[in-house]
Amino acid sequence: MSAVVDSHPGAAGAEPTALIAGLPERAFAFAPGLAVDRQRFEREVRALAALLPESGHAVNLCEDRYRFLVAFCAAALRGQTTLLPPSRAPAVVGEVLAQHGDAYCLGDDAIDPPPPRYWRLPHVLPQADGARLTVDAAALAAIGFTSGSTGQPRPNPKTWRAFRASTAQNLAALADLLRAEGETPLVATVPPQHMYGMEMSVLLPLLGPVSVHAARPFFPQDVAAALADAPVPPLLVTTPVHLRALVESGVALPPLAGIVSATAPLAQELAQAAEQRYGCEVREVFGSTETCVIARRRTACEQAWTPLPGVRVCPQPDGSAVHAPHLPEPVALADLMEVGADGRFVLRGRSADLLEIAGKRASLGDLTRKLLAIDGVRDGVVLQLDADDSAVRRIAALAVAPGRDEAEILHALRASIDPVFLPRPLRLVDALPRNETGKLPRDRLLQLLRGDD
Repeated sequence: MSAVVDSHPGAAGAEPTALIAGLPERAFAFAPGLAVDRQRFEREVRALAALLPESGHAVNLCEDRYRFLVAFCAAALRGQTTLLPPSRAPAVVGEVLAQHGDAYCLGDDAIDPPPPRYWRLPHVLPQADGARLTVDAAALAAIGFTSGSTGQPRPNPKTWRAFRASTAQNLAALADLLRAEGETPLVATVPPQHMYGMEMSVLLPLLGPVSVHAARPFFPQDVAAALADAPVPPLLVTTPVHLRALVESGVALPPLAGIVSATAPLAQELAQAAEQRYGCEVREVFGSTETCVIARRRTACEQAWTPLPGVRVCPQPDGSAVHAPHLPEPVALADLMEVGADGRFVLRGRSADLLEIAGKRASLGDLTRKLLAIDGVRDGVVLQLDADDSAVRRIAALAVAPGRDEAEILHALRASIDPVFLPRPLRLVDALPRNETGKLPRDRLLQLLRGDD
C-alpha cells in the first residue's frame, strides 16, 4: 500500500508535516466528470488559501465533499482552525460563532439567509503552483462538537499530530478492506462535518491510499449511482439508518470492497442481511467525537469489539476510560464496557441509560430495542424525561408506526417489559428528528413529545 501515514507522531512542539500524502499523480477525488490527483488538489488548496479572510477560526459548511476538503486544507494553510458544529442548523452554527468571536463561515452554496460572516468559495476553484504543502503537527486542525444527543454540545480540540495518529490506526483497522496497490475509492453518506465523516472521508484520502467521491448521496438510488462512479470496487462508509434504507429498498449495488458503519448501534440482523445481499463484509467501528474511532468488529458474527492498535479500555464505576496513542490523556466515556483478558470489550449500555424504579433495573437501549421489535414499528426511541416537581423522572417514547395506535403498541410492550418501565407518554409521529448521521438530539425529541412538530 502506498501513501500511508507515520504511525509514530513526534514530540510536542513545532514540527512541519505534509498536509497531503502520496505521489503527485495519485488519485485523490472522483465524481462524474471529475478526476483529481494530489497535484491538482494542492494547486487548488494553495490558491484558495491566498483568498481566505484573516481569522483564527472557520466554520466549514460546504456541501460538496471535495470542496470541503479544499476549504479545510486552505484554512489550515492560513493557520485557521476548522470548527465542526454538531449540526448545520442556523441556530447551532450561530452558537458556535458566538463562542469564537473571530470565526467566519465557509460554504459552496448560496444560503438564504446566509449565516453571519459568510464567505462563499469561487464557482471555479483557482489554482497556483508552489512548494509541497505542510502544516505544523502541533497546530489545532479542528474542534469537533459532541452531537447534543445527551445534552449540551461540548468542544473537542484535535491537532494534526492527533489526526495523523488516529488515521494510522484507522488504516490498520481497514487494511484488509483496502486494495493492496493503488487507491481504494470511497463513497460516504455521512457529512464531512461529523467526526466520523471527518475521519473516514476527509483524513483517509488526505493521509492514506484512498480516493473519495465528491458527493454525499442520501437516497438509495443516489448511493448506487455514486458507487457506480468508482473505477474499482469501492468502500461504502455509512450509518445504520442509511444501511437499513439500502437493504429495504432492494436497489442493486455494484461490487463493493466493504461496508463501514458507525454513529449508532448496528443490529446484527441488519449486518447479516447486508453481507448476504451485497457479498462483502460489514465492519462496524466504535468511537466518539471525544476519542475518534477506537475499536472495530464484524457485527454479523461478533459481539465483542477489538480495540485498534495501541488502544486500551479500562472500566470505571460510571463508565470507561480510553487510553490511545492519539489522545494526550485518557478520555472518560459514559459507556459501560465489560473488558476481557485479551482487551476486547462488550458494551453494556451507558451509565445515563440505566434505570432503577421500584427496585427493578432496565436500560433505555434495551427498552428501545424491544419497542423496535414490535410488528409495524418502523422507528422509535425510549427516553427518560427530566425530573418533575415531585422529583420523578418519567419514561417516554416516540414511535413511527403507520397503521398502529398507541394502545396497541403499549399492549405489545407489556409482553416484553416490566410494567414499571412502560413509557408514559408514548406518542406516534410521522418521523423521528434524526440528524445527518441518524442520531436523535434530545431537545428535538422533547419538542416532539410536547407536540411541537
